[in-house]
Order: sequence, then structure tokens, then C-alpha cells
Amino acid sequence: MVFRRYFHLLALTGTLATGLSMLGGCSRETHAKRESLLSRIKARGYITVGYADEAPFAYVDPRTGKLTGESPTVLRAVMKKLGVRHIRGVLTNFGALIPALKAGRFDVIAAGMYITPERCRQIAFSNPTFAIGDGFVVKKGNPLHLHSYADFLHHPHRLLGVVQGAIEYNYAREVGIPARQIRMFPDAPSALAAVENGRVNAYAGTELTVRRLVRKSPGANIAVAEPFHNPIIKGVKQIGYGAFGFRRRNVRLRRAVDKVLKTYVPSPAHLRAVKRFGFTAADMPGTVTADELCKCKSQAK
Repeated sequence: MVFRRYFHLLALTGTLATGLSMLGGCSRETHAKRESLLSRIKARGYITVGYADEAPFAYVDPRTGKLTGESPTVLRAVMKKLGVRHIRGVLTNFGALIPALKAGRFDVIAAGMYITPERCRQIAFSNPTFAIGDGFVVKKGNPLHLHSYADFLHHPHRLLGVVQGAIEYNYAREVGIPARQIRMFPDAPSALAAVENGRVNAYAGTELTVRRLVRKSPGANIAVAEPFHNPIIKGVKQIGYGAFGFRRRNVRLRRAVDKVLKTYVPSPAHLRAVKRFGFTAADMPGTVTADELCKCKSQAK
């Protein structure tokens, strides 16, 4: 009996110890969950960013191996003001950026992604850092006279190339181009090559992207379509507002970034920083906010 009671006492003690250990573990886990992402970023000294390889928005400089472009450059300046000196890039196909962000592969999207109501239903956005229109890459001489999305209507054999997940697909469909006339590519260089080899008749991208791609390909049989008319959808001329993307629960980080952006964009220091990527004062977003853009029914990638 004494032995049995002693055994029961040991078992009870072990159970209590295990229970206390579990409680302690739960307490630490709960505390960790309460700690904001911004606090964790500050503690480790860097922020991870998802980007797609698309100049001038976000890309790796082949000469330095450093992540650069409008979006990482602006984010780097913002995070420095928040006490975080480094950013680490995670290369991702544009169409996979939002799912990867939600899955926790990185802390923020820094890829020049446009704010749209559809995307706002999945993630949260900072206030915009730029506002630009679209453009086409076509064969030299523009033999089919392609100057707008509407130029593909009533011509069932014309094919338009877009980057998967980009807003240009939405523009094309809203204008009325059938899905069978649209070809999707993983990135801008692939779409550019498709124009040159005749797989598509035009590649639709942001104005700065198409101009940069053509400028960087002097020997290619391609050109920027001049002039180009941005699509008008439901009476609204579509202009893209680019911003940083966050998981919806990371409110403190987003608000901290917005607070810095309010005074940084478009300061002289900001305009100097983005000038080398082709952005000017004419490309600034003004007073437009992410909340306003998320509520738009038809808005601009």
C-alpha cells in the first residue's frame, strides 16, 4: 500500500509538472503571438520582401548583386527611418506574390504592385508611392497599328501578351478582349521575347517597364507603341497606383510605414532616389490613399 501510494504521488507530481510546463509553454507562445511583426523585424535587424524580377520596380542589379528598383529603394529608406537597416529579397513570380505573402514566406511585398479592390480583399496596402499608366511593346514599325487594348477587338487572330497575375489581364478582359486572345507569361522578359519571335503581337505592361525593356534591347526587332491610349473602363481612365503589400493582421507595421511615407513621398530625397529608375514628379500619387483605391469599383500590374 505504501509503495502504491508512493507511486501515485510520483505520478501526480509528474502530471502537475507536465501541466505546469504546458502552461508555461502556452504562456510563452501566447506572448510570442502578441509580439508585433514590427517588433520582431526591429529585433533581428532586417525585413524580408517578396519581389518579382521586373525593372524598374524591383530587380537585382547584376553589377552589385543588390536588390534594387523603385519599391525596394523606397522601402529601404522607410525602414531605415524605423530603425531597420537591411532588407532581404525573396524572388517570386508576380502571380504568386500574394499567396506567398499570406503563407508567411516574407514580411511585405515590394514589387510595385498596384492597389486594386480585388487585391484589397486578400491583403492590406500602404498608401501609394507612384501613379503611372500602361504601354505596349510591338514589332518595329508597329505594322498592326496597335495603340490601345481596344485595337485587339474585332481582330480574333491578334494575340496580346501579359505577365501572369498582372493587372493588364484584367484591363484586357474588361475592355472585351476574349481570353483566347491573351497569352500569359511568368515575367516581362518572356513576354518581350514572345513579341520578337511573333508568338504574340504586343506585350502590355506598365509604361516604365516597356520603355526600359525596349531601351535595354537595342538590337531587337521591337519598339514601344507610340502613341498609347490607356484603357477607359466604366468611364474611368485607368492609372496604376503602386504600393507595398502586407498581411492584413500586421497593422502596426503597415501604419508605421504609412507614417514615414507621409513625409517621405514626394520629398526631394525621395525624388532623387527614384529618378534613376525613370520616376519623376509627374509620377507621384498626390493625396490618393489606399483606402480610397480599395473602395473604387473600377480602378487600375
